[in-house]
Amino acid sequence: MPFADELLAAPAARALTAAIQAAAPHAALPALAAAAEALDPLSLRERSDLLRDALLADLPGDYDSFAGTIRSAQAGALPFAGWLIWPVTTAIAVKAIEAGTDAAFDDGMRMLAALTPRLTAEFAIRLLLAHDFARAMPIVQSWTTAADPDVRRLASEGTRPFLPWAIRVPAILADPTATLPVLHALYRDEDEVVRRSVANHLNDLSRLQPELVVATTAAWLAAPDENTGQLVRHALRTLVKKGNPQALVQLGFHPAVVDVHGPELDAQTVVFGGTIGFTIGIRNAGTEPTRLAVDYVMHHQKANGSLTGKTFKLATVTLAPGEDVQLTRSHSFRAITTRRYHPGAHALEVQVNGVVSGRAEFTLLAE
Repeated sequence: MPFADELLAAPAARALTAAIQAAAPHAALPALAAAAEALDPLSLRERSDLLRDALLADLPGDYDSFAGTIRSAQAGALPFAGWLIWPVTTAIAVKAIEAGTDAAFDDGMRMLAALTPRLTAEFAIRLLLAHDFARAMPIVQSWTTAADPDVRRLASEGTRPFLPWAIRVPAILADPTATLPVLHALYRDEDEVVRRSVANHLNDLSRLQPELVVATTAAWLAAPDENTGQLVRHALRTLVKKGNPQALVQLGFHPAVVDVHGPELDAQTVVFGGTIGFTIGIRNAGTEPTRLAVDYVMHHQKANGSLTGKTFKLATVTLAPGEDVQLTRSHSFRAITTRRYHPGAHALEVQVNGVVSGRAEFTLLAE
């Protein structure tokens, strides 16, 4: 994933300023000009918010005036796409809410649908969903039949319960069934990007109501098309890692009689930035061939000294009765932006078809 300075940096901010200036030649744009020079220390979300606020400050008129300027920028000759669209769409949502009318709300939704192909309006739509969920959802549902796959994707992605970088929508968290009609309309979509959004949406829902997700995927698998299996596997990935029995069975991983040996580590310590290797042996001790989802659980130390587990995919294997397999893998402790490592005791476990076995402990050393 590129860093914030590669996505929404000063060149994008200056391009936004130029497009708005061309659309509103008599407007002074001091806030946008200042924001372009103030992005460096900020996160991606903070950069978008700063540019949104600058847009709102420099174009202080009513909703219709603001929307008119944005439409002129859309139709203009200067670049008006990419990451600069994020602050534009959130500014539209803010102005539509401030206007306080159904007409402005509905027009704001239309503008987000029109802008989403230029990057995405998935973050901005959250503001309108949170403001008036009941009014927004019929419009969202209508997008599921749009000709543009970017708009169909917006219907699913914009309503995800835990969309990364986005605000939460209380109505979705309170009633996870509220977005199911959108998913039912899109799970057979011809576009792979739309289907992947549906799978990610269902995966989000599994954090709230795993039974609902399992029931939904079971219904889809009862009458699948050529893409349903892949979609369901992606949608159930978190439940599989958690060892949910119903999700595992749906994907063909039934309770198994296996002997698990290990994990055996190649060292008892690992330095920060290094890797630790391990080996796992598995034998089918049953009388029938068995399909196995083999994962491993890495227990990282937290700042308070306790351990927290994260499950990683290892392999999918099918073993005949009496057959065995040996799996070898290494786990990296290099620095990444999504996790902070703490030195001290760590542990590794094996998980086969949702059942955890074996435990090997080691120590992560400080730099």
